[in-house]
Amino acid sequence: MASNGGEPWRVLVTRSFPEAGLLLLREEPNLEVVIPDEPDASDAMPYDKMKKMLAEAPGYDALLCFLTDKIDAELLDSAGSRLKTVSTMSVGYNHMDVAACTDRKLSLGHTPDVLTNTVADFILGVLIATCRRIPAGVKVVKDDVWGKWAPLYMCGRDVHHATVGIMGLGRIGMAVAKRLAGFDCEILYSDAFRMDERAATVGATYVEFDDLLARSDIVIPLCPLTAETTGLFDATAFGKMKKTAVLVNCSRGEIVNQDALYDALKNGTIWAAGLDVTVPEPLPASDKLVGLENCMIVPHMASATVACREDMARIAARNVIAAHRGEKLPHAVPGTSK
Repeated sequence: MASNGGEPWRVLVTRSFPEAGLLLLREEPNLEVVIPDEPDASDAMPYDKMKKMLAEAPGYDALLCFLTDKIDAELLDSAGSRLKTVSTMSVGYNHMDVAACTDRKLSLGHTPDVLTNTVADFILGVLIATCRRIPAGVKVVKDDVWGKWAPLYMCGRDVHHATVGIMGLGRIGMAVAKRLAGFDCEILYSDAFRMDERAATVGATYVEFDDLLARSDIVIPLCPLTAETTGLFDATAFGKMKKTAVLVNCSRGEIVNQDALYDALKNGTIWAAGLDVTVPEPLPASDKLVGLENCMIVPHMASATVACREDMARIAARNVIAAHRGEKLPHAVPGTSK
């Protein structure tokens, strides 16, 4: 908790931070914000540098980090006992060792819910662009190889009336299903938990995962990354999908086995894929998936609108401010009580 007029509560922000969140932090009395002032402050702070800064006197009470930062036990140990909280400007928290934070009695915050509609909008964009071969169309114009009209020239797949399978009917899954209702799609879903009453509000029907794969024209994984979902979309899964199927992944790159996806796209096991997430990120231009015409890849930009990122910054800042005041974090990581 902040001292009364004594030494300021110190917050290390690991890279440049949207002004909307920074303003909240700077308005908080007796709170000092430290951000790298080097020209590369917009880049992720190297792990060793972050560790060194946390270890230097007088230390920090809070760490405001991002999904690009690895927060593990070794890093936390370097911060010492002064560190009270870690707040990440991200919904996901796989980059943080939650158990290590809990063991050290740190409050732990993230930014849930804020990006649901922004991401759902983007998923529809990726879905349409992939199904209708929009990137391929842009390329032929830019390359000055626009072909003569022919009955099947640049033909893609319809989205309207398609059967869409959503793996994981959480907030984003529900938002995607709601949007697809306007396309008169049949919505199937599979999830670790059945939620028939909730699903009925968006016209979604529960099916087992294998049935979802077999019946869907478009498959959208939106499940959390766990031990069970890592590599869930592998050669076996692709083999159960329609040859005309489209995979759209804007959740976590690790959910898809990229070697298996390459083979499936190359061999015609499935028709196309649209990816916003990959392993690694950034994905090198030399990666074999990049060279496939039927694989559209964009650079993890599903939540990239100014309004969404500003909202995320405010939430991350408010988590820090709550910890400074000795209050419960408004957006604590699930399973952590502070």
